Amino acid sequence: MNSTIDIVWLQDDLRVADNELFQFASPPNYLVCLYVLDERWLTPFMEGETTPRIGPARLRFLWQSLMELRGELLQRGSDLLVRIGNPSDIVIELALSLNARQVRVADHAGVEETAHIQAVAKGLSDQTQLDCIESGRLIDRHALPFELEALPASFSGFRRSVEKTSSIPASHPAPITLPHWPDAPRGFPPLKSVCKQSALWKPDARQGYTYQGGEAAAYERLHDYLWHQKGGETYKKTRNGLLGANFSTRLSPWLARGCLSARQVNDAVKAWEAEHGSNESSYWIIFELLWREYFTRAAQLEGKKTFGSRQLAKPCAAFDAWRDADTGVPFIDAAMLELRQTGWLSNRARQNVASFLVKDLDVDWRLGALWFEHCLIDYDVASNWGNWRYIAGIGRDPHQNRYFNVLKQAGQYDPKGLYVAHWLKQLEKLPYGLERHQPWRSDPETFSSPYVEPLQWERWLIPWSKLGNNAV
Repeated sequence: MNSTIDIVWLQDDLRVADNELFQFASPPNYLVCLYVLDERWLTPFMEGETTPRIGPARLRFLWQSLMELRGELLQRGSDLLVRIGNPSDIVIELALSLNARQVRVADHAGVEETAHIQAVAKGLSDQTQLDCIESGRLIDRHALPFELEALPASFSGFRRSVEKTSSIPASHPAPITLPHWPDAPRGFPPLKSVCKQSALWKPDARQGYTYQGGEAAAYERLHDYLWHQKGGETYKKTRNGLLGANFSTRLSPWLARGCLSARQVNDAVKAWEAEHGSNESSYWIIFELLWREYFTRAAQLEGKKTFGSRQLAKPCAAFDAWRDADTGVPFIDAAMLELRQTGWLSNRARQNVASFLVKDLDVDWRLGALWFEHCLIDYDVASNWGNWRYIAGIGRDPHQNRYFNVLKQAGQYDPKGLYVAHWLKQLEKLPYGLERHQPWRSDPETFSSPYVEPLQWERWLIPWSKLGNNAV
C-alpha cells in the first residue's frame, strides 16, 4: 500500500484543540503542518511609508504562538514547518514535491487569504485535493438560519435570529497523537532573522496585562478570568474600563490568532454558569463573541467592499498627529500611545480614537484601519475593518451620526483623569478631573496644539450635562 501524506496549512488557527484541520475521517500515514508568513506583511503598509504592515508587537505575539504550537505538535509526534514568502506558491510547491494526498486549510474571511486559497486550488496537481474546511466559527455556516446572502443588515437582527434558532456546538478536545512527519524539510526561522525590531521589542511596563502567545497562555487567561477574577459576574459592569488587567476578558489576541476558539470560550462560560448561574455579565461575553461572528460573516459576504471602493487618501498632518499621539487632546493621545507601546487597546478607547480621526479630524477611515492592522496583536481582518466601517457610518447598518464626543466620554470613563495621566506623565501635575482632559485651558502655552482650536472645540467646552444626545 502506498503511503499517504497530507498537508495542514495553518493560518489563523494556531491550536491543536477544537481544530477541524486535525480531525481526520481517514488519517494519512504522514502529516506536514505548515505556516507561511506572507511576505507582503513585511512591506510598507501604504505608499510613501516605511512602516511594515505587521508591526513588532503583532509579529512578536504571532511568533510566540507559532513556537507554542510547534511544541504541542512535537508532543503528538508531528512538527511545524514555518516559511516566509508567497503562501500559495509555497503550498503548491510543497504539495507537488511530496505528492501530497490533500491540502487541508480553514476558510478565511480575509480577501488576500481567500485569494491564496483559490490560487492553491488552481495550482495543485490532479493527485492532490484541496479540502477547505470551516473551523473556528461559533456557528457553522450551514447551521445559520439564513443563507449568507441574506445576512441581516444589522448586528441586532443577526443576534436575534441566531439566538432564537441556532445552537452553539461544543468544542472538540485536542488529539492525543498525530501522524508522523515524513521525509520532508523542517524549519522554523528565529524571529530575529525575520524582523530584528520585533525580536527586540518589549511592551511598555505601564500596560495593565502582559500577553504571551500560544494555546497554554490562552487557556490560563480564560480560566483565571472566569474563576479567579470573577469575570462572569463583573464583565458587563467593567468592560468599558481603561486601566488594569481585569476590566476586560483580554481574550481577543488569542481568538484572533486562533490559539483559542470561540466555542472553547462559550464552553468555559457555560461551565461557569452551571456552577454560579447565568447573569447579564456572563451573557455579555457570548454577546461579544456574536459580534465577532457577525463581522466574520459580513466580511465573507462583502469581500473587497470591506475595504472601501474609492481611492485611499494619502496620510496627512492630522493623521500623523493622531498616529503619533500628538493631537493635544489627552484622551486621544493617551490611547494612541498605549496602542503603539503595547499592541492593545480597550474597546472604549478604540471607539473614541476612531471616531476622533474620522469625525473630528476628517481623515479617511481606512488610514486608521491600516494603522490598527500594523499595531494590534489582536488584529482580525473582519473585526478590525468591520468596526472601522461601523464607526465611519458606512457599510452594514450605516449611520452617519455615530459620533463620540471625546470630552464627554473622558468625563464618563476617566472622571479623575487617571488614565490620561498614566500615559501622559506631564498631566500628573494638574488636578484630578476635567482639567487633565482640557489642559490647554489652564496652561495654553504648554498644551497648545493646532488641533485644539477654539472654534473647532467650542461644543466641547459646554458642560457635559448640557450636551445633546447626538454625541455619545
